Amino acid sequence: MTGVMLKDIRKAYGAVEVIHGIDLEIRHGEFVVFVGPSGCGKSTLLRMIAGLEDISGGTMTIGGEVVNQVPPSKRGIAMVFQSYALYPHMSVYENMAFGMRIARRPKAEIDARVREAGEILQLTPFLDRLPKALSGGQRQRVAIGRAICRNPKVFLFDEPLSNLDAALRVATRIEIAKLAETMPETTMIYVTHDQIEAMTLADRIVVLSGGTIEQVGAPLELYERPANLFVARFIGSPAMNILPATIEETGATTTVTLAGGKAVTLDLASDAARKGEAASFGVRPEDLRPAEGEDFLFEGKVSIVETLGEVTLVYIEGLTADDEPIIVKLAGTRSYERGKTARFTAEPKALHLFDADGQTLRR
Repeated sequence: MTGVMLKDIRKAYGAVEVIHGIDLEIRHGEFVVFVGPSGCGKSTLLRMIAGLEDISGGTMTIGGEVVNQVPPSKRGIAMVFQSYALYPHMSVYENMAFGMRIARRPKAEIDARVREAGEILQLTPFLDRLPKALSGGQRQRVAIGRAICRNPKVFLFDEPLSNLDAALRVATRIEIAKLAETMPETTMIYVTHDQIEAMTLADRIVVLSGGTIEQVGAPLELYERPANLFVARFIGSPAMNILPATIEETGATTTVTLAGGKAVTLDLASDAARKGEAASFGVRPEDLRPAEGEDFLFEGKVSIVETLGEVTLVYIEGLTADDEPIIVKLAGTRSYERGKTARFTAEPKALHLFDADGQTLRR
């Protein structure tokens, strides 16, 4: 069973520590995605698992074996980088076979593995072509095929789709999802800044910030039950709307007062909620809908309307202290006039509340 275990993993460059004591268990056959903003440490952590970065502290095991001092070539891993890094003078077949030839594998085994990887990634018609005769998406599939041929214990992907255009990203993402289904016994760790990739590919998502883990969970768990304000705003597009609030009443439900004096009752009974304390009130743009009469959450002037065909984004101004607009995401094409007042509401179960430290007040 090939899982990856990180115990109090740290990374420092001189006196500057960039990874701060991470504990994480990645189970055998699991597809785990690291996400977070630039500089959060996700690629550094992946490179430490690969053996391309030294571990400053803690213990890392792969398949139950401590690998802190094990070189990359002995870890049983294969890595797909952001850059394709293909040999331009070699055919697709030769690129995919090269690593096994260096390892002095038998010719019959090399041929069988290359052709099997070509079938999986739909590269069989292109095995005799040079990389310059391939599209960007095909080149990335060759890089993935090269990794498959090594028959690794663990697959590592470092933002493999970021150099592709939008259409190729979608197509190649689907190929990676299919690959994961055909290799259920292989552990995969994937780094991206694109939350669509994370939400569609991952068994579990690891959200990183400032070299620490903010939350680990299934995609929908992070979307529906974020652990804190950071995760709430990072997962979801557009980001969750956040307004300052004050807790007024607690009990079977919780009542808060928003900036401007609007009282809102949440379907939330939390032992951590305290009357009179400052809090942050959150609701996702897609959970808002037009309101009738006086039963509304937000009322404000429409500043911008973005009509995208499948959805309409309505920006409401003047509701937050820093003038950050409230965003409403409505299905289909809607008609709103800039400068006019609009009202929106949401179901109580769709509302979120965070304490003064930014931690979610759990139901």
